[in-house]
Amino acid sequence: MTAVFTSRFNPGSAEATQRRAALQTRLHALRALEDRAAAASSRSLPQFEKRGQLLPRQRVALLLDAGAPWLPLCTLAGYLQDVKDPEKSVPGGGMVAGIGFVSGVRCMVVASDSGIEAGAIQPMGLEKILRVQEIALRERLPFVHLVESAGANLMRYRVEGFVHGGTLFRNLARLSAAGIPVITVQHGSGTAGGAYMPGLSDVVIMVQGRSRAFLAGPPLLMAATGEIATEEELGGAEMHTAVSGLGEYLAQDDREAIGLARDVVAQLGWNMPRRPSAPGPTLPADDLLSLMSADLRQPVDMREVMARLVDGSELLEFKARYGMATLCAQGHIGGHAVGFISNNGPIDVAGANKATHFIHWMCQLGHPIIYLQNTTGYMVGKDSEQGGMIKHGSKMIQAVTNATVPQITIQCGASFGAGNYGMCGRGYAPRFLFSWPGAKTAVMGGEQAARTMQIVTEAALARKGITSDPAESQAQFDKIVAMFEAQADAFYTSGLLLDDGVIDPRETRAVLAFCLDTCAEAQARTLRPLSFGVARM
Repeated sequence: MTAVFTSRFNPGSAEATQRRAALQTRLHALRALEDRAAAASSRSLPQFEKRGQLLPRQRVALLLDAGAPWLPLCTLAGYLQDVKDPEKSVPGGGMVAGIGFVSGVRCMVVASDSGIEAGAIQPMGLEKILRVQEIALRERLPFVHLVESAGANLMRYRVEGFVHGGTLFRNLARLSAAGIPVITVQHGSGTAGGAYMPGLSDVVIMVQGRSRAFLAGPPLLMAATGEIATEEELGGAEMHTAVSGLGEYLAQDDREAIGLARDVVAQLGWNMPRRPSAPGPTLPADDLLSLMSADLRQPVDMREVMARLVDGSELLEFKARYGMATLCAQGHIGGHAVGFISNNGPIDVAGANKATHFIHWMCQLGHPIIYLQNTTGYMVGKDSEQGGMIKHGSKMIQAVTNATVPQITIQCGASFGAGNYGMCGRGYAPRFLFSWPGAKTAVMGGEQAARTMQIVTEAALARKGITSDPAESQAQFDKIVAMFEAQADAFYTSGLLLDDGVIDPRETRAVLAFCLDTCAEAQARTLRPLSFGVARM
């Protein structure tokens, strides 16, 4: 029977206190990185004010409904990919993105961060917008884009960025054809490929004296053809709203443009009824700061995590006495019936079979599945191999791959080896995937990788009759450990967009409830797809 979970966790213990302090340090570092991007953008405020413009984050704040939930996405995109110095890297990919409410409608909102390098497209910024376009398409979210971009930085030109950049425009056409509105506010320049942002939108709002959209700006036009023309003649807001027809609405400034965008969304008729409130957990969310050890080899009962996420802390555990290192349970989050899969150790034969059965059961019920990752992977060893670990693990991966219900993943702790796959890692396309600050993702632990290479190297030398040098062996060991640990770090993997963001563990329930609401709205919404996207007339 469903029962209120009885916790055995002591949040006042010395161990819990130490874990809480360590995680709070990581959270402080996370917020500092997010603030770094906002600060870098705000340094352009004098120039924006001189031009009578709002900063990108001010635009987003005006667009969103005051006091309504907002789920930022991929805030660490590009971290350590622009520069390798952790003190100088500016995360975010040069854009702000997230899911929020505009005139009561849940929307995907993207804004060029034109306060940083004039909004020039960054490599991981491109990956970020492609990811949020994918979410918008799958979750049937109107796509609202606040555009002001200098385009590609020609001094850092990469041909692959140009080629893959076409996917951005392809996705706009797919969104429109699917019946999902694409609304663009052109706050500033859109040159060359950037001109196709308004060109492939269903509705375009332009700002007088500021909006620009042309395939070739005056310098390129002169270089290519010798023709001389002003920016306004080539692609100004007045020309596009009165002559070319690229723009539908002409605003006097950023504020009016945002107001028009809100009016357009309000006229969509896409408002959905809000789900009634549900009882919160009986156990405090603050405990989630101290449940996980920074040393992920330390065991943790993931039921303690589940009980701090579900309504009323009520859980119904599935096959509790079978495959006990793999946890499966049912509960509710914000009134949504969900199934949980998590790990109290490696996934063994029984655990893989249990998880496969549970996934099939949730699909039969139509209940979303939430994966709470904390695993070193699938069990290895003679007994495990002879017991059919490969084939039983493969059954679990088949079930995860082909599940017919929404799947959401939270990387709480370890996410190693094929356990990352079987527990619905990024490669298995969960609807959303978020990480806790202390999570680590790798093919294996750093020490295991180093020891493996040490054994292989020593065996190779022995076959040649050479004795390994202890100092060299230790140096190689330390180098491999350092490499694995650096790449396993949640901030690093989030910078590569291997998740949708790093979140405060205490906010996990709110994030999950928001995502579940989003998935439920998508399922309930009826679209009117077209053979092609809305063509500009």
